[in-house]
Amino acid sequence: MPRYVAFFGSINVGGNRLTMADLRAAFYAEDFANVETVVASGNVLFDFPERPTAGLEEKLGLMMRDRFGMDSAVCVRDRAEVAASIADNPFHGDGEDRFVHTIFLDIQPDPDRFAALLAEHKNRGSERLALGDRALYLDYVHGVGVSSLTGKFLERRLACRGTARNMRSLKRILAKMDEA
Repeated sequence: MPRYVAFFGSINVGGNRLTMADLRAAFYAEDFANVETVVASGNVLFDFPERPTAGLEEKLGLMMRDRFGMDSAVCVRDRAEVAASIADNPFHGDGEDRFVHTIFLDIQPDPDRFAALLAEHKNRGSERLALGDRALYLDYVHGVGVSSLTGKFLERRLACRGTARNMRSLKRILAKMDEA
């Protein structure tokens, strides 16, 4: 069976508190297999019969609303897509792993919206941005905490939902996917 990872946005931040034990139990109740959480921030590895990741995102989004009352962004990727989220990030290897992020998006943003975001941000900060396949690559250069490019801001500008992981986390998740 293929191995996937679900990246959930806004888990264990703000008011969205959820134990990883409860999250794993919900996955098992929905017939996912070999469920494992990585860090307590909404990264869930699992096995499931092969299917498009968009369908899995929909299923998991419904699960989060029905079981936990959370409307969380859910982005599911298979092993190859996680590897690509590292390899295709043009800032990986150039910037610091803790500052270089891949923001997984639920849909492919409109190129015109991305161009408008770039134009709006030009000369406003040192961050670097690039568009990928259902992903936004971002090098925060001086850190996430000092950037105006917050998740909510990016979601409004691109008209899609997403959740970010830095290169350190993605490498750890990819290594875990390879262990199974």
